[in-house]
Amino acid sequence: MIAIDLLAAEKVFANGVRALDPVTLRVAEGEFATIVGPSGCGKSTLLRLVAGLLEPSGGRVGLWPDSPPQERRRLAFVFQSAMLLAWCNVARNVRLPFDLGYARAHDRAQETERVERALAQVGLTDFRRAYPRELSGGMQMRVSIARALVTEPALLLMDEPFAALDEITRMRLDRELTELHARERRTALFVTHSIFEAVFLSTRVLVMSPRPGRIVGEVAIEEPHPRIDSFRASTAFADYCGRLSAMLAAAMAETAEAPS
Repeated sequence: MIAIDLLAAEKVFANGVRALDPVTLRVAEGEFATIVGPSGCGKSTLLRLVAGLLEPSGGRVGLWPDSPPQERRRLAFVFQSAMLLAWCNVARNVRLPFDLGYARAHDRAQETERVERALAQVGLTDFRRAYPRELSGGMQMRVSIARALVTEPALLLMDEPFAALDEITRMRLDRELTELHARERRTALFVTHSIFEAVFLSTRVLVMSPRPGRIVGEVAIEEPHPRIDSFRASTAFADYCGRLSAMLAAAMAETAEAPS
């Protein structure tokens, strides 16, 4: 079943900036698809179109187009910043979607159960009473991911969530994210600047050109989840990274040579 269906979706902002040329993209249910490309190419804009945070200037953006209209499926968005409430502890931050009415459960007890399950999924059960100021940057991002998971989303959208973290923390969270994907099999659309991160995480990597962004290539990463650290040192990993780097370099060169 198709989870994300973009047909010639484009975006031109009110100031005349063309962020996206027409993009056609389909992501199947259960995929972990990642978008890579240079800064300003429209990766985040594309993600916000999928989330419904922006309206396309042309074309179509659809979610689960083959499902009955009455069958509502939830999505969750994880931003670059953890965006936690400083005055709330970890558990209160995770239960925020319930407090705001974005997610619902049968009763308070079930809400608490789902909060505890989300905390366990990201390894933060013992930190439920800690406050954001008491957590490392990596732990804060785990809270943000738990807050997304508590809604039990069918689609997880992630906009460079680990970009501000040190490399060791980032690699650990990447590994934990592949473990989560292996367990849950939720559909994910992930944005990153890092080809290495994209190859490690994804079932498919999409390459975007410089602005106005368009998809210029893709590579299927035919490796099982969860991924382990030794994959990064493998010949297959190097080959995937090399192919994606070549695609990105070709897109950059083509743009540089295009007439203004």
